[in-house]
Amino acid sequence: MIDIEKSSGNVYSDLGLADPEEMLVKARLAAKIGEIIKHRHLTQQQASEILAMPQSKISNMLRGNFRGISEAKMLECLNLLGRDIQIVIKKTNHTHSAGHTSVVFA
Repeated sequence: MIDIEKSSGNVYSDLGLADPEEMLVKARLAAKIGEIIKHRHLTQQQASEILAMPQSKISNMLRGNFRGISEAKMLECLNLLGRDIQIVIKKTNHTHSAGHTSVVFA
């Protein structure tokens, strides 16, 4: 019999990795960057020129290795790929608890 464990919704947290919320945000941003690159039929070299990043760093990011890339750089990449970004900061619904960061694509 196979044991099945319900996910928390964050695989990085489920695996016990450091900074799971940050990693989930970066994963969603990287996925969107990859989706845009694919939709525009760009090679990684062409994307490298647009994003002013080495092709190897883009390759790593698209394969999920984005620890060396800041969220700010990923947001800049989305701007360079023609996307507007809006950051909304609001009070949490829970009294005296830490806030939560999420990424929503419109």
